[in-house]
Amino acid sequence: MHSTRKVRPVPAVPAGSAPSGVRTSRASRTGRTGRTVRTVRQSSKLRNVLYEIRGPVADRAAELERDGVEILRLNIGNPQPFGFAAPPGIVAGMARTLDISHGYSASHGLPEALDAVIGRYSAVPGFPSLTRDRVFLGNGVSELITMTCQALVDDGDEVLVPSPDYPLWTAMVTLAGGTPVHYRCDEQDAWNPDLSDMEARITERTTAVVVINPNNPTGAVYPPHILRGIADIARRNGLTLLVDEIYDAIIYGDATGTATVAGPSSGHTSLAAVAPDLLTLSYSGLSKSSRLAGYRAGWLVVTGPTDHASDFLHGLNLMASTRLCPNVPGQQAVIAALGGAGTGQDADMSVTALTAPGGRLRRQRDTVTAALDGMDGVSCVTPGGALYAFPRLDPEVHEIRDDERLVLDLLEQEHILLVHGTGFNWPAPDHLRIVLLPEEQVLATAMERFGNFLASYRQ
Repeated sequence: MHSTRKVRPVPAVPAGSAPSGVRTSRASRTGRTGRTVRTVRQSSKLRNVLYEIRGPVADRAAELERDGVEILRLNIGNPQPFGFAAPPGIVAGMARTLDISHGYSASHGLPEALDAVIGRYSAVPGFPSLTRDRVFLGNGVSELITMTCQALVDDGDEVLVPSPDYPLWTAMVTLAGGTPVHYRCDEQDAWNPDLSDMEARITERTTAVVVINPNNPTGAVYPPHILRGIADIARRNGLTLLVDEIYDAIIYGDATGTATVAGPSSGHTSLAAVAPDLLTLSYSGLSKSSRLAGYRAGWLVVTGPTDHASDFLHGLNLMASTRLCPNVPGQQAVIAALGGAGTGQDADMSVTALTAPGGRLRRQRDTVTAALDGMDGVSCVTPGGALYAFPRLDPEVHEIRDDERLVLDLLEQEHILLVHGTGFNWPAPDHLRIVLLPEEQVLATAMERFGNFLASYRQ
């Protein structure tokens, strides 16, 4: 599978300026004041950096909202606007510490927050032991991904990234000067990574492999044999594992696994537990499972042998230092959440209750997948985890040449905002991502409108 990322056209440059994509310091003089005006353009490093979740279609949705149009936003996994309350114990625990959270912390994070993260993983069977110097707190997982790529990826390095992927990974590898090489996830095999395709894409420039489990956007939860296969590939080729597990607690029970955060029956297996002999970076946080996306509270843990990676870890420490520290109130929330304050007071809104049979998230997932499977020419692999559905539009029924245009037309006509599949580095215009967070009736109505739209839609 070759990367098919769209490249945004560069805006027209006035006559006499440098060609598109070339930065220039050439000045022009305007008026009588003799004032010098220089064209200010974005860095060429951003030329191929895309993030379609908040791209042009989302910009158009914002324009419509400013004009008074009500938009159903099914484009981003942000629980709070859809009535998912944060655990009150976490909020109260963080609030109690505000008066002592005004200053910087150490660049890795507060010692108590580091210990809380260590305690979380000590409960995962087989997860390698951790020390404070191998834990990094961050302003969300997104910051930690950016820090990692800047510390690890050199110009021309290749990083294996799943297709489809969470597009920040592709974007940050690109920004760091590397080349994201997309390996195929197989829809016919419950969206599991195609291990043969993954290994076939390795070259002498390949440095790391990204694994997103549970996967965003497909919701796939990888079984142990797949994770063992990924570990074997990394072991044979000397690759670092970058494992995005931000949805590791949002499991619907349709998958089976062993080494988990929530316990032996939750169905999520941590890759670090499968590959304790490999350098592995595992990422998670509070944004999804604790419904605290706005707190920007995430963490990264480093496991496996590190003697051969001391220079990289020095670089990661440098990146942590340059941002001074993670936000301290967010770290206090981590202490409260992982110390148990997120349980007990809100049992009906615990992530386990939400994803269990009869739980709100489970009902909403089932509402969407049933509606999609009932549409002509539409199918959807049932998500085993996370907050999204990633349906396929059969090209023999729906001749979609441009999926970005499809979601833009849906927005204009039905005022529903989705994200096109190619925005997740899927190579064909035949998928969409749908967020599962609104109430059942809202989702049922939205799916009915989407189905009616699709039935008559032509490009």
